[in-house]
Amino acid sequence: DSVLYEDDQLLVINKPSGLAVHGGSGVNLGLIEALRTKYPEHQFLELVHRLDRDTSGAVLIAKSRPALKALHAQFRDDTVNKIYHLAVFGKWPKYKVMVDAPLRKNELKSGERMVVVSADGKPSQTRFSILNRSDKFTLVEAKPITGRTHQIRVHAAFSKHPIVGDVKYIQNLVEDQGGMEKARLMLHARAIEFDLPIKGGKTQRMRLEAEYDERYMQALEK
Repeated sequence: DSVLYEDDQLLVINKPSGLAVHGGSGVNLGLIEALRTKYPEHQFLELVHRLDRDTSGAVLIAKSRPALKALHAQFRDDTVNKIYHLAVFGKWPKYKVMVDAPLRKNELKSGERMVVVSADGKPSQTRFSILNRSDKFTLVEAKPITGRTHQIRVHAAFSKHPIVGDVKYIQNLVEDQGGMEKARLMLHARAIEFDLPIKGGKTQRMRLEAEYDERYMQALEK
C-alpha cells in the first residue's frame, strides 16, 4: 500500500519512481493532482515538500492549512530528519562520512538544468554511512543537513561514486556500469522524522519508513 500514514491533518505517501510530485513542464498529472482526483472530499491537499520525479519514497501531504504551516515551520527550523538510501557505483570509502560542497543551479545551452559544485553556490552538507558493500556497488544511507535541489545526487557524483541509474550526473565517472545502464534512479526516501501536530497544541514525534519498491529490490539483488 502506498499510504504510509493518514489522519485528519496529514497524508504520507510512498511515492513510486517516475511520478512527479506535481504537474508542469511536460507532466500533465503529478502525485498531488492524482490525490486530489482520488480524494475529492478533501477540500485541502498540499505538498509539504518535494521529491525528484525519479526518486521514490516518503512524501508528506497536508490536509489543512494549519498542518501545512506547522510542517513548513519544522522544515525551516531543520527539525525534520530525512533519511535516504542510495546504491552507488564502486566502493564508497569508510572515511567519507560528510560531504560539504556548495551547490549552484546551472542551465546548459540545451536548456537542461543541472546542479554543480561551485565556490559561489549555497552551503550544502550531507552525511553518509555505508549500509552494505560489494565489489561494484555500495548501498549508502544519506542524511542531508541542508535541502538543496539534487543535493544527494550531486554530492555522490562529486565523491566519484554517482548513484546507479542517475543519467544526469553519471557523465564520464563510470566506465563499466555492470549491466545497470537501464536501472531506475537508485535513490529512495527511506524514512522521515517530524513532529505531528496533535490536539491541545501539542506534538508527537513520528518516524515513518517507506519500503523499497520491486524495481529497487531487483536492482539491489544484482
